[in-house]
Amino acid sequence: MNSQVFKNIISFLIVVLLQIIIFKRIDLTFGSFDFIHFLIYPIFIIILPLKTPRALVISLGFILGITVDMFYDSPGIHASACVFIGFIRPYVLKALEPYEGYKIDHSPSLKNMGFVWFLPYCSIMMGIFMLFYFSVEAFSFVYYFEIFMRSIFSFFASMMIILIYQLISGARS
Repeated sequence: MNSQVFKNIISFLIVVLLQIIIFKRIDLTFGSFDFIHFLIYPIFIIILPLKTPRALVISLGFILGITVDMFYDSPGIHASACVFIGFIRPYVLKALEPYEGYKIDHSPSLKNMGFVWFLPYCSIMMGIFMLFYFSVEAFSFVYYFEIFMRSIFSFFASMMIILIYQLISGARS
């Protein structure tokens, strides 16, 4: 088996297990303030290798999302958000492409691309993911305040964990 495929399978399992075993159980509710949710699993789609075909990225997004949906009892919400970021990923990568271009064998991770490039890329992807996810979850723009607040607070909480995860996984390799 190709070592890159094996690394991606391990990454998938680690991210899903972290999400469903640890981050699903964290409840940061302070009275009526219920806006912080840790959603780290999109990092799998975000750091897939650059040479991964678009159809495969979207398919893996669906598999990742439906797997998380099974444990969250939310039919299709996570899957739709993962498919959406899988779909827009090439456009974000193109918009942030360095002047000298990408090394096709790399994955867009903190270790390979550096903090200055990775932070805007991951922030854009996670920001879009959060807005899409919470909009689909609310299923109405009547709740625009809740959508916006959950997106903002969950974005910062999730980005903090994702950056720690990237630092740890980069030090491991």
